[in-house]
Amino acid sequence: MAASSFDATTTPLIDVHAHVVLEGTMGAAGTYGPTLVEQPPSFQVGEYVLDGVAYRGTPFMEVDLRLAAMAAAGIDHQVLSPNPLTYLHHIDAAEAIAFCRRHNDELAELLADHPERLSGFAALPLQQPSAAARELSRAVAELGLLGGYVGIDSAAGQLDDPAMDELYAACVELEVPLFIHPAPDGIDGPPADPRLARWNLDLLLGFAAQETLAVLTLIYGGVLHRHPDLDICVSHGGGAVPYLFGRLDAAAQKRPWAPDWLAEPGVFGQLLSRLWFDCHVHDPAALGLLADRVGSDRIVFGTNFSGWDQGAAMDLGDLTVDIRANTARLLGFGNP
Repeated sequence: MAASSFDATTTPLIDVHAHVVLEGTMGAAGTYGPTLVEQPPSFQVGEYVLDGVAYRGTPFMEVDLRLAAMAAAGIDHQVLSPNPLTYLHHIDAAEAIAFCRRHNDELAELLADHPERLSGFAALPLQQPSAAARELSRAVAELGLLGGYVGIDSAAGQLDDPAMDELYAACVELEVPLFIHPAPDGIDGPPADPRLARWNLDLLLGFAAQETLAVLTLIYGGVLHRHPDLDICVSHGGGAVPYLFGRLDAAAQKRPWAPDWLAEPGVFGQLLSRLWFDCHVHDPAALGLLADRVGSDRIVFGTNFSGWDQGAAMDLGDLTVDIRANTARLLGFGNP
């Protein structure tokens, strides 16, 4: 989005990391469900079972509870996004297209009653990028959603696959961002590394690895080079990228696979600074390192609202970040 001036005292605090579970999507993906089980509580997608989670009766599904919890946390507005368990980027394309359409219609219906407090991101069938581009266009033009929301990989390949360019071009044409957030491996795609089965490492380490991979694929794979006006936001501060910056930058300049446009000194950092990142990193020092690498103007507000690690309030430590203005600017709120 174009740069603009925002007054932090009047700009709303907008949360871009707020997943939703929609009753009307249950069973909409054929054999993949999704399915909610009341007792004992669980959520099932295909053969993947998330035990101990009761979405009904929580802010994930009850809008009144969400609005009350938002008020208690001081959040003015949320942009609701698909549950990562239901990306379904590896299932049959026709089923995925139908599921995403149902999801986005159901989401728009929910949002219509609360336009001052809630907006939404579109679920997209990433395994068929041309269909994803069409659904994004429909979701933005007809449903009023603010952008797309996808995982890291799909049956169509990695994020730098040339077929993905149609989706990126659609984002630029529509002037909306694309948000990238990982999903647990093995739901409908390749199985996870079994070493990640303990201690929730699939979430703690696996998500960070996927986010790091996403950033490097977008830069090394030439996506940002091919689409200079593309706005992409990566969850959880971009994984391990801030810590690995020096090594990743050196590789861009010295490894034989690096094209000439990437090998110029400073280019890796310039491209990295074109991405956006949410602030949900749990540590002011980590957030400070991220700001040092990408600029404090590329950090937006996100909480994983109502999730196990929700950040009800953000501790910036000694870092000064106009988080309200950044988030509003990315979404096109205010005066673009």
